[in-house]
Amino acid sequence: MLIEFDNSYARLPERFYARQAPTPVPRPELIRLNAELAKVLGIDAVWLRSDEGVAMLAGNVTPEGAEPLAQAYAGHQFGGFVPQLGDGRALLLGEVVDVVGARRDVQLKGSGRTPFSRGGDGKSALGPVIREYVVSEAMAALGVPTTRALAAVATGEQVIRQQGPEPGGVFTRVASSHIRVGTFQYFIARRDHDAVRELADHAIARHYPEAAESPAPYRTLLERVVAAQADLIAHWLSLGFIHGVMNTDNTTVSGETIDYGPCAFMDDFQARKVFSSIDTGGRYAWGNQSEIGLWNLTRFAETLLPLLADVESEAISTAEQVLQGYAGRFSTEFGRRFRNKLGLTAEVDGERIQACLDLLERQQIDFTVFFRRLTVVAGGGDVGPLRALFSEGASFDDWFETWTGDTSPGVRFDEMRTANPIRIPRNHRVEEAIRGVYGGDYAAFHRLVDALAVPYEDRADYADLECPPQPEEVVQRTFCGT
Repeated sequence: MLIEFDNSYARLPERFYARQAPTPVPRPELIRLNAELAKVLGIDAVWLRSDEGVAMLAGNVTPEGAEPLAQAYAGHQFGGFVPQLGDGRALLLGEVVDVVGARRDVQLKGSGRTPFSRGGDGKSALGPVIREYVVSEAMAALGVPTTRALAAVATGEQVIRQQGPEPGGVFTRVASSHIRVGTFQYFIARRDHDAVRELADHAIARHYPEAAESPAPYRTLLERVVAAQADLIAHWLSLGFIHGVMNTDNTTVSGETIDYGPCAFMDDFQARKVFSSIDTGGRYAWGNQSEIGLWNLTRFAETLLPLLADVESEAISTAEQVLQGYAGRFSTEFGRRFRNKLGLTAEVDGERIQACLDLLERQQIDFTVFFRRLTVVAGGGDVGPLRALFSEGASFDDWFETWTGDTSPGVRFDEMRTANPIRIPRNHRVEEAIRGVYGGDYAAFHRLVDALAVPYEDRADYADLECPPQPEEVVQRTFCGT
């Protein structure tokens, strides 16, 4: 089967990456294939399920036209700069142009050691493969810009992790690109301004071609990335999503969500909620994500200073002007999304949104269930199940009276239905799916992926997946785990 690779990143200078073949695995087994995505990529799903196709997805065979490489990048991790990170357990097989003309990366995660592995084994445990498949595909179905899952493969080997041996896996990730803020940081840290310019030109050609026509193309690039990240993070917050590891090496220039290691969706609403086991200081809490987004974008702007103007003071002034637009862009998008969730018109101010969130936090109300039951009420349903969520009924009654007044003469029911999912990838369900796969039973995993593909459809056969966890099911901490 010929995959039509066209590898633009591999045509960049050699210092952008290290060429590396994947490490073969002993007994590859295809657990799940995203046939719909394969079709979009122009790859035959039947072939991908064949022995030859599975061998490619496992890294045992490098297809003709592929040029596997590990990309170089740096990054701020929890605020501390690391000048060299790079793909330590992943390889970009190559790029394909999909059926709508968009260029897409095809990457193997867990494919073995690379020159950037820093002492690691380059492998992935199967659990993180399952988690990323579930959550990235759920995010896509929710309409969030994200990397995608093409396949999950079990390798038939054990990998050693802190908690002991675990089954290994390889994940095939598809992305608009893997260009990160950290990619730019890698070169600016080396004072390689020519590489920064070449990378910026590559990013413009790939993601923001209109910037090439601008009299100030690098300023336009910065503006586009600022807007994309502001919109993305507002979208995350509207779904109760906590990324968990918003380092600059996990901030894409394309504006796609990337890296689902310690991520989680909130159950009961807490603005300071953190799940990641390594985020002990709460840096990446739900309510901090917008500020961290600006911090990361400021680091990106710093890398572009040599391109923004010949005089440093002028370059800094230009960067500051662009970055000042972030807060307004984020606030507008955040307000729009939450007004849609509440069925409110644009005239209603942000204090109404905050009052709702404050009420949810005081009463420890499940974020997703609240907004979905409110949607049912807006559609003419009984208010009883919504009110039953609150231990202090009087507080709800006061809020509900205000909400009813705000939504007169008519609630925007259609907007609410498409803003408030019925199902999200709840942490306990993801863990349940992983436990099943580890035990050789893939049913819960497949069912969860199928259910999350239709998050806004009311389906009786998936009703159990809507429910918040019981106390003994609550997941308090998530882990990178790869």
